[in-house]
This record gives sequence, structure tokens and C-alpha cells, in this order.
Amino acid sequence: MRALPVVSLVAVLGLTGALGLGCAGPADDAALAAESPAAAPVAPTGSTPPASSSTPTPGATPAPEPAAPKDVPSDGRARDARMSIPELGIADLEVRSYVGWTDDAPGHAIQNTGIVASPTGPEGGTGPGGVGNYQVTGHRTSSSRIFEFLPDLGRGDRVEVRAGRTVYVYEVRRTRITSFRDPASLRAQRAAVPGRPGVEPMRAMITLSTCRTPEDHAEGNYWSDEFDNPEHRIDKIGVLVRTRPA
Repeated sequence: MRALPVVSLVAVLGLTGALGLGCAGPADDAALAAESPAAAPVAPTGSTPPASSSTPTPGATPAPEPAAPKDVPSDGRARDARMSIPELGIADLEVRSYVGWTDDAPGHAIQNTGIVASPTGPEGGTGPGGVGNYQVTGHRTSSSRIFEFLPDLGRGDRVEVRAGRTVYVYEVRRTRITSFRDPASLRAQRAAVPGRPGVEPMRAMITLSTCRTPEDHAEGNYWSDEFDNPEHRIDKIGVLVRTRPA
């Protein structure tokens, strides 16, 4: 077999790695935002990404971004949708959009009916398939407990969102733990690029969020806010990898 040139071999080795699940850190967030929809490998947590080269690798074809279907609202506003998560046995779950932020009073009222809520507006997220952070919250220990097993989702699991004439397929890439007692942590959860407040979004992403109540209570942490949110939320973050007609 022909030996790789030294420069190409270094580049390949520098890109090898896997992004594991766990609490978020700045290096993790930067790596997630830089990933391509084709699920290209990224540097391990805490490592320095390899420097980019202006000279393209012969024969390399960049993975295309999923095209935005024509039925995506031009202003990126959220819309009601239907969600399926095969790994959790969830099919055709109603996702109701509203103006607000994650796990506020209106969001809790929606979740209490047994479905999931998607906050939008200045403090919320984008709509299904939109560039930015499509945020979806659901109960884990009350009502229908629809997100009871959300913590079991792992890297590579798929989340399908049907809105209008299109199905948006997201792939889970990592887990974040959000603290509702830390304003900076909340800003990171609700940022257009999850975990990176102030960064301009360049792609469609998703945040699925539920409470960490059992784990918090097991650790002796019984704090809750005025909406009965425990201190910590478990967030599964994914990226849009493809679309198809509904």
C-alpha cells in the first residue's frame, strides 16, 4: 500500500477522535459547533483543534449542509411539529411552540398536558430545521413522563421532527448539564449555538431538555425555582444531518 505523505498523515491523525457524552465544557462546545453534518470526527475534549490549511486535500469533497426546504419560514420562527425518537419508543409526539424561554410557566403548562414544549421569541429558539438552536422541553418525572428515558440517548441516536411537508433528521452528538441557579449556564443552554452565547449560528441544531430531579435528590439537592425546576437539567444536543419529504 502506498505510504501517505507526511503532511496528509499528520492531518489525518490530528482529526482522529471521538466526542464523548458528559458535562459541557468550552472545548466541547467549540468542537460541537465546528462539526460537519456528516458527523466528521472531532478532537478529544480539551485538545486544541488542528490548524486549517488553505490547500485542499486532493480528491476531498466537503460534506454538503442539508438544504433548507422551501417550507421553512424565512424569519426562522418556531412552528408546531411532531417528533419521533425511535431509540426511546417515541412516535408522532406533539411539539407545541410558544413565545418564552425554557421551562417557564407557559412551558410547564404545555408539558403538564403530556406533550413537549418549544420556546421561541427573543429568549427562545428557532423553529424545526431553522439555523440556530431548536429547543424542546419535556417532563421526566410527572404528567406523561414523556422524557423519562431522555438521559439514555447517546451519540448517534436520531431525532426526527416533522413540520409542514418536511421531516428534519437530527443526530445526537453530546450531553450538557444546565444549572438553573447559574445565569451563565442558562444563557449557554438557550444560546443560538448551544453552549456558546454570542456566537453567530451557522447551522441547524437541537436541544432536548428534561429535569435531573432523581439525580439531584439522590445527591441531597432539593432546590427548585418558582416553576418547580430542580437545579439541574439534562440537555441532549444534536445537529441536523438530513431532510426528507414528509
